[in-house]
Amino acid sequence: MGMGTKLKLYNTLTREKTGFEPIDANNVRMYVCGPTVYDFAHIGNARPVIVFDVLFRLLRHVYGDSHVTYVRNITDVDDKINARALRDFPGLPLNEAIRAVTEKTETQYLDDVKALGCLEPSEQPRATDNIAQMIEIIEKLIAKGHAYRASGEVLFDTKSMADYGQLSKRNLDEQQAGARVAVDVHKRSPGDFVLWKLSDENEPGWESPWGRGRPGWHIECSAMSGRYLGDVFDIHGGGLDLIFPHHENEIAQSRCAHGTEVMANVWMHNGFLQVEGRKMSKSEGNFVTIYDLLHTEVFGGRKWPGEVLRLAMLMTHYREPIDFSIKRLEEAERLLAKWPAADAGDGTVDETVLAALADDLNTVGAVQALHALAQAANADPSVLSRFAASAELLGVLPKKAQIDDAVVLAVDALVAMRLEMLKARNFAEADKIRDDLSAKGVQLKDGKDAATGERVTTWEVKR
Repeated sequence: MGMGTKLKLYNTLTREKTGFEPIDANNVRMYVCGPTVYDFAHIGNARPVIVFDVLFRLLRHVYGDSHVTYVRNITDVDDKINARALRDFPGLPLNEAIRAVTEKTETQYLDDVKALGCLEPSEQPRATDNIAQMIEIIEKLIAKGHAYRASGEVLFDTKSMADYGQLSKRNLDEQQAGARVAVDVHKRSPGDFVLWKLSDENEPGWESPWGRGRPGWHIECSAMSGRYLGDVFDIHGGGLDLIFPHHENEIAQSRCAHGTEVMANVWMHNGFLQVEGRKMSKSEGNFVTIYDLLHTEVFGGRKWPGEVLRLAMLMTHYREPIDFSIKRLEEAERLLAKWPAADAGDGTVDETVLAALADDLNTVGAVQALHALAQAANADPSVLSRFAASAELLGVLPKKAQIDDAVVLAVDALVAMRLEMLKARNFAEADKIRDDLSAKGVQLKDGKDAATGERVTTWEVKR
């Protein structure tokens, strides 16, 4: 398709869907807020990961794989992480304990999102590796009169920015009405937020011009996006819950530090996720992690394949709220079961699938078009390469099972052994062999040889 396809994206900043024009078509730049790695990622965290992975794939398709830079950060400095580190590793020095907590959960997160069919971003910076960049931005903000020191903290002065609040469309007066009644006395305005705070002995800290301390949450993303994508970039994504205060405050920091009109040209936000019709929370008992869904039987009494979880997400438009339910997963699974297995070759992507995705990531329309293609491919093998290329663009291509020669020999031997058991009327053993193979994904089919009437068993690898 090349540059012929016109990509349209809904921009939270302007509240409208407009044609996408990259700043530099040779380097299309996108930043998405990643996880705070103090605990296993929940299914709500999976939604932006999958949504923006589809956008990443689409941008690569339009502009070329080497012309898209996608940055998704890892937040590894946070008060919840400190608490978890003190709880789980009381014997270790704090900074080591924190690294122990975050490395375990980060590794798990990366495994989880890989199982959901997501490509690796171009860069995955950790907050703790970007402290110097954060300090630099804070120094600029102080120098330009946008930040001040009070009671051991450095705070951003929201009153110093004329158009603070443009993303969430909340003006300062409304925010003050909604702010906590007991405002911290050292703040000039209730809406002012922390850029740097001093650390106690039992809290992680880095040396800075304002003493040993740690960054506020928002400054981390300003520093990491600026370092890898520049002062102004194309797309910034995340969940709807991040619009205020996180994204609003990122914009304030970055624009005021760099003197720019915008931080990112397009702001994209995915809708909320509920589980079985209720807000997900530990108290509701419907809090599910990606890990649990993939590896345990907590949801619907069974494990779910990553591609089923992914397709279930894509069956709702990204801006709509999603109800993540067993029914929805079963629907996705039934759909996938009807699709042919294939290897992504060099087929062309179907125009209908592409047009749907180019229209503000209409994955609902894309999945419908893909299903029609799958049915066509089942009837006519010449359609298979177009189906495969289109499914690959969505990251939901049912892969052909790869099986090596040693396994083939073993299966053949077991099939022969089972035939002997059947002849000897040892049905229990024969059934056990069949069930063991089935558990390993090998399906047996019994038939009769047309000429001899003898029992013949063939087998195939199930997806």
